[in-house]
Amino acid sequence: MFRLLFLLFITVPLLELYLLIQVGSYFGAVPTIALCLFTAALGAALLRQQGLETLMRVQTKVQQGEMPANEVIGGLILLFSGIFLLTPGLFTDIIGFICLLPQFRNYVANGVLKGVLQKQAQQGRQGNIIVEGEFWEENDRKRLDE
Repeated sequence: MFRLLFLLFITVPLLELYLLIQVGSYFGAVPTIALCLFTAALGAALLRQQGLETLMRVQTKVQQGEMPANEVIGGLILLFSGIFLLTPGLFTDIIGFICLLPQFRNYVANGVLKGVLQKQAQQGRQGNIIVEGEFWEENDRKRLDE
């Protein structure tokens, strides 16, 4: 894991520099800087809109008594999208815009939930027993009966 992060911290800035130099040599410095600022502003506006929509879906699911698992994972992806969009560069902007696509977020959320459910099922087969239920302290129970 550490090696992967180290590799990302080395390759992503180099890729960003390469793309900025290539785009800057083709369009010029000022249009390239304007493009970076435009994508950051557009990304922030789209991120705000989709974040509010996700929050409304979470509230609706909670009011209906459902677990908003897809929406929570989608919200985390939106968080990463915002980080990528506000990071200067074209490559990170592309990743940020991909994370803004609802189809991508649903695909990732479904994959994560499927993996979690499979892991829980494997743990259940390995002798770990998962029991769901409610409990209360005996003192609390006596107070409720009074």
